[in-house]
Amino acid sequence: MVGQAAVDQLLEVLDLEQRDEMTFRGMSPPVGPQRVFGGQVAGQALVAAGRTVVADRFVHSLHGYFVRPGDPSEPIEYRVENVRDGRSFSVRRSAAYQHGKPIFFMSASFQRAEDGLDHHAPAPLNLPGPDEVPTMTERLTPYPERLGVWSLTPRPIDVRYVGEPGWVRPGDRPAEPHQRVWMRIDGKLPDDPLLHACALTYASDLTLLDSVLSVHGEVWGPGGVIGASLDHALWFHRPLRADQWFLYDCWSPSASGSRGLATGRIFAEDGRHIATAVQEGLLRRVGE
Repeated sequence: MVGQAAVDQLLEVLDLEQRDEMTFRGMSPPVGPQRVFGGQVAGQALVAAGRTVVADRFVHSLHGYFVRPGDPSEPIEYRVENVRDGRSFSVRRSAAYQHGKPIFFMSASFQRAEDGLDHHAPAPLNLPGPDEVPTMTERLTPYPERLGVWSLTPRPIDVRYVGEPGWVRPGDRPAEPHQRVWMRIDGKLPDDPLLHACALTYASDLTLLDSVLSVHGEVWGPGGVIGASLDHALWFHRPLRADQWFLYDCWSPSASGSRGLATGRIFAEDGRHIATAVQEGLLRRVGE
């Protein structure tokens, strides 16, 4: 499933059922990985938190921890705690539960619009645009064993690597200090700022850890590495649309003790720095 059909399914996933004032219920896609995708549970947790905040306050940061793998065949309950509503900021704690145990929890802060100092570092220069790099399907066509798994999963996000992705065969990926990926929601989203922030949260977990492998020319799967997100932080700097192209410029400052740290800057196609992500993941050799 691709294009607007996949986007509509993502919108259904993000459209939580409200059980009471501070409790919500979410589902996973009917076809997907063996465990709940981390970006999904983070996006749903942000939806839950955002629905308890007045509409004129926009999320500016979130910090989450993945504590247990989620079961995609079971609904997820989201419990929101109102930590504080101040004159300028609202803070929420949003926790995801399955079988009575937490699988993820997040703190998120929302701010009313204000004027102030404004600057940002420039976007990377001299990179090919999204229409000048291969689609993910084109990248994986030489690897039918990878394409089969990819084709079974709904793809609401168009992902286009500037360099080689971590899904090629061992030995086929050169070591690169940066991993750069063009992304956009592969369809149209409603004009809801919270929904665009939640979609960006979902997308920000797709490729970030791959930048740790990129430093070493490593790949995912047989002959390479398996991994899982441990935590995730995201800062929103400027208004954004997740259904327009954005560049995810990622790199890894450190890896040790079977953990890798990755950070990424997200730029709109016009060069505006719209968000920053940081994540640590568990990375182990296949078979360890």
